[in-house]
Amino acid sequence: MKAVVIKKEDLRYNIEKIKEYANTNLLDDNENKVKIIAVVKSNGYGLGIVEYTKFLIDSGIDFFAVSTVEEAIKIRNAGIKEKLLMLSSTSVEEDVKTLVENNVILTIGSKEALDVANKIGQELDKKVKVHIKIDTGFGRYGFVYNNSEEILQILKLAKNIKIEGTFTHFSNAYYDDKYTKLQFDRFMECIETLKRNNVDTGMLHVCNTSAFIKFPDMHLNAVRIGSAFTGRISFKNSMGLRKIGYLKANVAEIRELPKGFNVGYSNTYTTKKETKVAIIPCGYIDGVNIQTGRDMFRPIDKIRYIVRELKDLLKKQQLFVSINEQKCPILGRIGTYHVTVDVTGKDVKINDEVIFNTSIKHVDSSIRREWK
Repeated sequence: MKAVVIKKEDLRYNIEKIKEYANTNLLDDNENKVKIIAVVKSNGYGLGIVEYTKFLIDSGIDFFAVSTVEEAIKIRNAGIKEKLLMLSSTSVEEDVKTLVENNVILTIGSKEALDVANKIGQELDKKVKVHIKIDTGFGRYGFVYNNSEEILQILKLAKNIKIEGTFTHFSNAYYDDKYTKLQFDRFMECIETLKRNNVDTGMLHVCNTSAFIKFPDMHLNAVRIGSAFTGRISFKNSMGLRKIGYLKANVAEIRELPKGFNVGYSNTYTTKKETKVAIIPCGYIDGVNIQTGRDMFRPIDKIRYIVRELKDLLKKQQLFVSINEQKCPILGRIGTYHVTVDVTGKDVKINDEVIFNTSIKHVDSSIRREWK
């Protein structure tokens, strides 16, 4: 039976490390502590959005963020009433109304989004809670940072809006420190202009996981933490965070293949000798070897990635699984639902547990999550 296994002890450890690091710059205990906004998008980074959110609440986290209306409603339908921020700006009236009715804080990143939110607020006779998004160089959602006068004029027209926060999103905090600092400066300049014009910008937050770790001086009033909780981050893990979650399955078949026998699609692997193999009913549909997009990498990293793939192809053995604490190489290409593993000379039997160290964010949500 396939399942994603999550060890509670390791997750608690990461949560406490993150809480501690969030406030490393406080001069004394009387200062306002940095708020942690837990991003639980992508099915809670693969941990299961409802179970994961409840676990975080039990661990002292009380502010959450999602990327879609469906994620927000799933959380509310589970009876979770804590603060919830929709990170994406939308001008779709039906979606805005659904979010407001479910007490979800909106992100406003355009005049159109503000107009719709203001209209819904008027219809429901309530102040709509929002965070203002400033685009400092990502090109997705948000008011462009150097259009402060336009932002001011737009905000003055909104009578049914309550600004509770203002934020931006870094495009490459993983690697590009210079550009990240430029984005930060652009954001702070915009904030100063708004404040000079008597706009209450509310809670300020700019840091995603990578910026949170690399730039503690940018923590401001709050930080948005996603992948850090899982310990699966896209750069050097300097905080000692533990990797959370792994995919497990069981050996379905064991076979003996003759020398010179092709394995898998496209005949990319041929046995060099008589080989004992185990067939595991897990494939890329389950997230095996699916990786976060390469769009986050610098050109040099993309070149290194291609070179590594070429080397792996020449070796014909890219990935390994663990069976009874034995490292076993996957042979050939990964199939949709199956992989073939070399278990020659190893103590492996039918139904033995197989562990895949894969990115759980990409494991289908239909697969059971097992909390230990």
